[in-house]
Amino acid sequence: MKDERLHSCAELIDYINRVGFLPLLPMGIAGWSAEEVTDEECQYAPLPDGGWEWPLWQWKGTILQESGCAYGKFFDRKAAFVSRTWWPDFCNYRRSRFPYPAEGTIEEGILDTLRREGSLITRELRAACGFNGPKMRSRFDAYITRLEMGGYIVTEDFVYPRDRHGREYGWGWSLLTTPETLWGKVSCHPERTPQESRERILAQLRQILPSVPEKVYDALLK
Repeated sequence: MKDERLHSCAELIDYINRVGFLPLLPMGIAGWSAEEVTDEECQYAPLPDGGWEWPLWQWKGTILQESGCAYGKFFDRKAAFVSRTWWPDFCNYRRSRFPYPAEGTIEEGILDTLRREGSLITRELRAACGFNGPKMRSRFDAYITRLEMGGYIVTEDFVYPRDRHGREYGWGWSLLTTPETLWGKVSCHPERTPQESRERILAQLRQILPSVPEKVYDALLK
């Protein structure tokens, strides 16, 4: 992984395109996250007035718009970037591990809603699917996470509320969509078998994470 820290969104985009797979935050593999490869000045910092600054967090939308990469909970249910170059193989393999939802299931309903609407922020999608009760949020999020792990849902952008002065604030809402809506069907169906895609991904992981035991690669690709 990188020794010199990155200082800008543009540098991070180049890095994602180079490595192919990069979690946003640390997940137990030293040096393998956007947070760990960016400089200290890009990290979370609380402000005296109770607010905060976190350039890395605020770059997420720009990264998606300018690089065209995928973003979602892709590795061990943790958020990560997958470059456009590697997305077809990643999607191809993961969908073999997470078959398309059966007819009449909640997950199929979620995908049908997204295809019909094009894209929705998480809370809009939750409401459209009837998950309106006080204890429904975590249950709905579990369905979304599984669909992201399977390569059926990605984050298109991040939407932020604005204060009375028109300034964005808060952590932002994920604008969810399907990769077919975002990039077309061809982006999800390379001319390879799922096993061939897995071998290609595995070779890339071995290259960018050469000191990791084989069992870790297997865990990441579950």
